[in-house]
Amino acid sequence: MPNITVRKMSGLQGEITPPGDKSISHRAIMLSSIARGKSRISNLLQGFDCQATIDAFSKMGISIHTSNDKTATIEGKGLRGLKKPDSGLYLANSGTTMRLLMGILAGQDFEAMLTGDESLSKRPMKRVTYPLRLMGADIAGKDDANLAPITINGTVLKPIDYKSPVASAQVKSSIIFAGLYADGITTIAEPFKSRDHTERMLRLFGANLKEEDLSVSVEGLGSSELKPQSISVPGDISSAAFFIVLGILAEDAQIKINHCGVNSTRRGILDALGRMGAKIELAERIESFEPIADIIVKRSPLRATKITKDEIPLLIDEVPLIALCATQAEGETIIEGIGELRVKETDRVSSVVTNLKAFGADIEAEGDSLIIKGPRKLKGAKVESFGDHRTAMMSVIAGAIAEGKTTVDDTGCIATSFPEFEHILASITNTGDSL
Repeated sequence: MPNITVRKMSGLQGEITPPGDKSISHRAIMLSSIARGKSRISNLLQGFDCQATIDAFSKMGISIHTSNDKTATIEGKGLRGLKKPDSGLYLANSGTTMRLLMGILAGQDFEAMLTGDESLSKRPMKRVTYPLRLMGADIAGKDDANLAPITINGTVLKPIDYKSPVASAQVKSSIIFAGLYADGITTIAEPFKSRDHTERMLRLFGANLKEEDLSVSVEGLGSSELKPQSISVPGDISSAAFFIVLGILAEDAQIKINHCGVNSTRRGILDALGRMGAKIELAERIESFEPIADIIVKRSPLRATKITKDEIPLLIDEVPLIALCATQAEGETIIEGIGELRVKETDRVSSVVTNLKAFGADIEAEGDSLIIKGPRKLKGAKVESFGDHRTAMMSVIAGAIAEGKTTVDDTGCIATSFPEFEHILASITNTGDSL
């Protein structure tokens, strides 16, 4: 399996453009496929997860053409224009594809089976299948439809008023998608606000949504159709975050990140780092349906902070990086409410703790909290990815600020969300040791 070897970096200067946002790319493919007419998506992320979404809709009769300039043209066939796939839909490692697609398939007139790799087959799906069943969905699978393979026999759906026990954009989006096929108004409430890319994009495509506090309501489309769109996908802040953190922690660094999404439900990493004393400059603007910004970060001394559980949905993917920053911050940092990280591509809590300890960090997991004491001088280490793209990239960034040589094994998983990661990292290496 491929690996990445890195040495301590310093004097980093440069500009990067992060890949297209993974969450938005998934949703753009899905909604373009069930709209009626031709949609065009630019800056589409072409990682493994989004390819799984493209493959699934292609097997259901949707014409999707992608080009080397990260543009996709999709001939949508309408809300009920999908066709029964000739075989099961293999979704590789993409939990987003599986959970959101279930909401769309629940309202079709055919049966489809969703499968995934070993990791995806262990991830909990009942958080989605349970509310979909309340809507009348016919769903079967292992452990009472909690584990893939999941078989969905599309049927007539009814609206529900559902209070989700978890703040999850995937759960919320799946129910909203199913609500498009129900006759009436479907409402979902969350304990905390999760990312709102689905709501923003559905409005763009012409759906009728209403948001109030922590709830979202969608009106079934009946005989109406979603309208095709031209969409420019902003840069993924979850990918940009690795270089934001590198710019803050590396000696004599200054890095500019261009065209990065700064949606209020995704920028928790910026708010947390700001509290820790990071020097971050933003030039914000609105493009289409999402706010974006050019971001400049500089080497910054950090202080400890506390991340509360209500913040976690706003920075769930960046917890490994906040933990890394906490190893260099003065004092004790506490990150609460991290239980959801145990059911990602791997037990991400365990992988982050294991790898940061290998670097010499003072970090412990206690229940649903991480406790990190700093600052600690990190030393190069040989670590593994655990098959998790975010653990892998966090470990590479840790190696870039650690003394000595670091090797991260099994880094092929990085292509899930950030195929250009190693290339971009090499492009901003100026002085000191490097890749």
